[in-house]
Amino acid sequence: MTPVRRRLIWPFLLLLLFPLVASWFAYPVTHLPPGFGVFPPLFVAPPPGFNLGVFIIAAITAAVILLLLFVPQWFGFIPTTPRPQPTPVGLPWWFWLGAVLLLFFWWLMWARVSVFGDLVYYAFTPLWWGFILVLDGIVYHRSAGYSLLASRPKVFGSSVLVSAVGWFLFEYFNYFALGNWYYPNSSMVALSHGTVVLLFLVAYTTVWPAVFEWYTLLNSLPRFVARYGNGPRIALPGTPLLGVGLAMMVALVFYPYPLFWGLWVGTLAVIAGSLIRLNIPTPFSDVAQGNWSPLILMALSSMFNGFFWEMWNFGSTHPNPLPITNPNYWTYDVPYVNVMHIFSEMPLLGYFGYLPFGLLVWVMFIWAGKVFGFETDLLKR
Repeated sequence: MTPVRRRLIWPFLLLLLFPLVASWFAYPVTHLPPGFGVFPPLFVAPPPGFNLGVFIIAAITAAVILLLLFVPQWFGFIPTTPRPQPTPVGLPWWFWLGAVLLLFFWWLMWARVSVFGDLVYYAFTPLWWGFILVLDGIVYHRSAGYSLLASRPKVFGSSVLVSAVGWFLFEYFNYFALGNWYYPNSSMVALSHGTVVLLFLVAYTTVWPAVFEWYTLLNSLPRFVARYGNGPRIALPGTPLLGVGLAMMVALVFYPYPLFWGLWVGTLAVIAGSLIRLNIPTPFSDVAQGNWSPLILMALSSMFNGFFWEMWNFGSTHPNPLPITNPNYWTYDVPYVNVMHIFSEMPLLGYFGYLPFGLLVWVMFIWAGKVFGFETDLLKR
């Protein structure tokens, strides 16, 4: 094992181990959080209700983020000249295949009909793969024949594998947060538990590819890219970031409700810190040079994709009393700010959690590429 791989792997192992060790002391009887190991995760306990003070702080933070996105010049960004827009080409064949898959399984999942037998139970994943193919086809059209599927097939395939493992990792950390989300339908559909588990593992393959397709799509908008290309230079120190992230993951175990957001931010700090301290390029490296476009566009990619996640998730169960057919349906138990919902499940402020999630998706992909030796470039050089 090379020294670089070794120095990347040990922080990751600590990230997995520290919450378990902390749980030994936080839960002196069971030594594990309630519900730990139940898969798919189910409801554990009701979290604290609405807290006006926490809501105000979160709302102010969200407002600052929105100001940065809409008026970046207020934060020291200087306008730059956009690169030329490539000449569009025709839509590829997989765009039309994706459109058929998307529309058919969207209808099937929301209509919840049994005319196709048990196929309705399996609609979630092909719907998302149809959407991914549609996004890739649009990128191909706008980028003069460049897309992940057409031009970076190995990178695209690697993102599928990392996605399958990566989301399972988040499910593991979610146990320590006492279930920020859970899957109430997973035990209610007319499928065996083994089949449901397999459906979940297959569904996990769609997360990274979908976010990355959004990122390549946003990068096909030259004016949007140039908007955040020349801003303040901020260099994050790798080792302190790594230490803060590990400390946050330990604290999360003892204070799962006040630090529920640490599931994402702590993991991001550990993975990003381990990369930064080895001078491995990340979106934070570009920020150190004043280029915020990669970081902001990836964060927005996750948020935009999150809108569709929540929309299709909501429609797969509402309105009632149609039969329950989507085992992948999830709902949230977000403490303190679980009000003002969009699509009934996700609170409005919860959408801002997609921003660090997008960065976490990316740095985990870069980390995996360095450890396992595969390419991680998403854009044309």
